[in-house]
Amino acid sequence: QVQLVESGGGSVQAGGSLRLSCTASGYTTTRCVGWFRQPPGQEREGVTAIDSLGTTIYADSVKGRFTISKDNAKNTLFLQMNSLKPEDTAMYYCAARRTCVGFSGPASLSTLAYTYWGQGTQVTVSS
Repeated sequence: QVQLVESGGGSVQAGGSLRLSCTASGYTTTRCVGWFRQPPGQEREGVTAIDSLGTTIYADSVKGRFTISKDNAKNTLFLQMNSLKPEDTAMYYCAARRTCVGFSGPASLSTLAYTYWGQGTQVTVSS
């Protein structure tokens, strides 16, 4: 049974930083994983993803500010978020794919590519 557990969310002022973690069990982070977010009243959107080769992709809105990484030895995925803005306020979810086949490039930021989801961690950025 795959379980993904996020942590590290919280409240921060604009310009601040947070580091989210996602620990996986029943799944190896050497495969394809990503981070999504869902602002209040909006649809869930892809933030960033990393594949089995370490190739990363970012949504335009977070490029240069967010960094995805993983520690495969600890089966943990990270999201370093710097220069946070109020519009980054959302519930953040980590997600994992059943297979890395298909959904390459920008499509790897689609929710359709992911089978397993964490419960989410709230990030609130105040101005």
